[in-house]
Amino acid sequence: MAERVALYLQDAHDLRDGLDYVRYAEERGFEAVWQAESRLVRDAIVPMAAYAAVTNRIKVGSGVINNWTRNIGLLAATYLTLDDLAPNRIICGIGAWWDPLARNVGIERKKPLLAMKETVNVLKRLLNMEKVTFHGEFIHVDGIELDVVHGRKEPRNVPIMIGATGDQMMELTGEIADGVVLNYCVEPKYNEKAMDLLQAGLKKSNRTLDDFDRPQLIVCSVDNDHDKAIDTTRGLLTQYLAQQPHIAKASGVSEDVVKEIQSILGWPATKEQINKAKHLVPEKLIHDITASGTPDEARAKVAEYRKYGCTCPILYPVGGDVKLLIDTFAQQI
Repeated sequence: MAERVALYLQDAHDLRDGLDYVRYAEERGFEAVWQAESRLVRDAIVPMAAYAAVTNRIKVGSGVINNWTRNIGLLAATYLTLDDLAPNRIICGIGAWWDPLARNVGIERKKPLLAMKETVNVLKRLLNMEKVTFHGEFIHVDGIELDVVHGRKEPRNVPIMIGATGDQMMELTGEIADGVVLNYCVEPKYNEKAMDLLQAGLKKSNRTLDDFDRPQLIVCSVDNDHDKAIDTTRGLLTQYLAQQPHIAKASGVSEDVVKEIQSILGWPATKEQINKAKHLVPEKLIHDITASGTPDEARAKVAEYRKYGCTCPILYPVGGDVKLLIDTFAQQI
């Protein structure tokens, strides 16, 4: 029986090359492709539409958009449009975003749990083709519905998966979402606590883990040269530990290391700054929180994440030969 596996694309490649990678992943039996939207580098929706247009089977997810910068009507219309392009193949991965980026663009992320709960509630109803009136603290709508004149009017099958990292958001995810997108740059054993928190939330909605999908982002650098694969990952971790403190915290990285890296990197970080600071990232950390190395080493590490509750690895090729990564985890020849 084939194992579930997905591809994660961000900004480390030309966008048109991404179309080739997605088609190749579909040929090799990958279940899904997820497009990032994190730093101010690449919107998720445009690439998702492109991937959907050039494929026939593979699912296409956002990994993840945030719930602050698109109003709820536009958000629902966006996923309706994607579902029109690729019926029953679209996944809405959504997260609470992160500071300092949100703050730097003028977003005050107050009460993130309530904001997410309102977003998921109303988005589900709109995609169910309901007419919705809702007055919460963050969302206020009066008698709105998706205005489909030409096209399918039936409810849309677009799973809503929350990209959760913190404890409270993880528990809420189990309560209200269709699944979770587990974060990257964490040890496999991190998932033990995540599973407990998800179960607490699922209990509130009379569900169990068996009812709940748990794909996980995994940084994956594959090269036949072990040292080259490790060095590629070290550069990525240097940037992310500095710019996304919530990932550093979840990874168990000391504040002293993070502060030293931050003192070297600007925003946005340059390649020169990353190269200057990357020696601060210990190799043990790379092995603990990523699947980096030779194809056999990468497969063994991904198997650990499966063991600890991941239902579908979402592999993030941080550089190098993306097709080698796809071949390493191919489900069909």
